[in-house]
Amino acid sequence: MWTHPVQEDEVRTVEPKILYFGTPVALISSLNEDNSTNLSPISSFWALGWTMSLGLLNDAKLSENLARHAECVVNLPSPSMWQMVEKLAPLTGKDPVPELKSKQFRTEKDKFAAAGFSRRDSESVRPVRAAECPVQMEARVLSLHEMGGKRLAELGGGLVAVVEILRVHASEEFLKDDSDHIDPNKWSPLVYNFRHYYDLSDTELGKTFRA
Repeated sequence: MWTHPVQEDEVRTVEPKILYFGTPVALISSLNEDNSTNLSPISSFWALGWTMSLGLLNDAKLSENLARHAECVVNLPSPSMWQMVEKLAPLTGKDPVPELKSKQFRTEKDKFAAAGFSRRDSESVRPVRAAECPVQMEARVLSLHEMGGKRLAELGGGLVAVVEILRVHASEEFLKDDSDHIDPNKWSPLVYNFRHYYDLSDTELGKTFRA
């Protein structure tokens, strides 16, 4: 375990491509224009109380959907689902594929089937839930905010969607007895650490966009 102060000669100025210092993965269900549900993996989100901020790229189908229909579901996959999540990585609901994504992405209408997820009707919102995910949170969009930054602009720009969680569904496997509390000794999120997948152990599960 690291316990001593970092000395000046031990520090190097670097420019990593991304700043994902170990963040959970979420799959966001959103409503398409034909009332089907899109499923989008994200790893830029955080919560305060029952309000969440979701970081999205402007050219994503998810951004388009949330601007048109202010509801979604925040599905949290378990670490064992990392390969299912990875199947979603090169897929987009956009047709045609945005130019910035054209070399790495392809259009997929039914992302649930493509990744092996099942649909489950939501109780308070129209987008459906990903039934295999042990935590599913129905939400409404409170606001959308454009983000600045030169490097983000090079990716096409981004926005923050602020959502309020309306209803939480959690697998009984991860609950403490008959309470409403998630047991942290039983639950581990799927963590995205500089484009590599981990759980809360030291064991890497796999890498995104593998060659």
